[in-house]
Amino acid sequence: MTTKETEQRKKGWPAVSSLAGATFTVVTSEMLPVGLLTPISRDLQVTEGMAGLTLTITGLVAAVSAPLLIPALGNLDRRAVLCALMVLLAAGNFLAAWSPAFGVMLVARVLVGIGMGGVWAIAASLAVRLVPPRSIGSATSLIFSGIAVASVLGVPAGTYLGELVGWRAAFVSAGGLSLVVMAALVMSLPSLPTQGAVRLGAMLRLVSVPRVRLGLIVVALIVVGHFTAYTYVRPVLEKVSGVSAGQIGTLLLVYGLFGVAGNFASGAGAARSPRVTLLVLSGTLSATMALIPLLGLTTLAAAALLVVWGLAYGGVSVAAQAWMLVAAPEDREATSGLFAGVFNAAIAVGALIGGLATDAAGTTAVMWLGAIFAAGAVLVSSRTERRRGSGRRGS
Repeated sequence: MTTKETEQRKKGWPAVSSLAGATFTVVTSEMLPVGLLTPISRDLQVTEGMAGLTLTITGLVAAVSAPLLIPALGNLDRRAVLCALMVLLAAGNFLAAWSPAFGVMLVARVLVGIGMGGVWAIAASLAVRLVPPRSIGSATSLIFSGIAVASVLGVPAGTYLGELVGWRAAFVSAGGLSLVVMAALVMSLPSLPTQGAVRLGAMLRLVSVPRVRLGLIVVALIVVGHFTAYTYVRPVLEKVSGVSAGQIGTLLLVYGLFGVAGNFASGAGAARSPRVTLLVLSGTLSATMALIPLLGLTTLAAAALLVVWGLAYGGVSVAAQAWMLVAAPEDREATSGLFAGVFNAAIAVGALIGGLATDAAGTTAVMWLGAIFAAGAVLVSSRTERRRGSGRRGS
């Protein structure tokens, strides 16, 4: 390694770590309501299905803002943009903590959605500008690990805090963390002028690339299925498995720890074949969600199934991102915007479907629906695998 590369690595890795902190914070902020649905619905006097809109609205706004912000930002320095988005995220979390009524909460969650969509889309493409070429893969994985870790640890952390000092304190903490990460970005990121503005038309044309389109479909099915069920996992555990309120945080923490393990365990498989990795993960998710109403009738059984669920879903983000980078390696920022948009739209759709199913048919219905969507991802992946050949590297 040359002296220049060594210096670049020393300067680049703190910036990459700060970006991982940013992705962790935005996804944690998005996911907070999952473990707090019961107290939020009780405090703001809405049904649990209605309270699920706190996740739906955030996902929808992030889904729209992620692909639109990239071309709208033009040539603005990405360092300044990221810092501004983190301040916006903090404002959304503080407003959510103060919310005297459900309408105010929804406004707060709109702000969170804008911040999340922008940070996710921009951060994903910056590794190539911060570290030497041979470290780009590792740096990208670290940035996206923030998303994976937040998806599996942010919820139990918020749930624990909500049980200890109330759900509003969980949002205050997320707002404070946003400001801390913003300060870290200010100190660690170099100036990041754009290397050419991305046009919306060019971004949308990426959907016509077969591998990109297929990857987006598979990811959408997996994420819709997961959030149809997982958004309402607390009432499911309470009503189906008989888990007490005090045990919810512990079970979700177990889920989270195994989810982190799943993130790193899936990394090697995703590097060889993202398609096969996602096929296995979606199949495991479908089976696990389907089994919870049948076998998860005790706390111990529910915990065992949550372990499997965490291992499987923990690997989805890294495998999906690996698929997208292979599908369009020359359009990182544009592809990241599309990926973030579809991922967050799927979160919103899943939360909405789960809410409607919960209010109309009860908690068990969300598990069956989630399993069906995940099974759809299996069918799409396996059908394409047979048609194109399962031994194809990077497919």
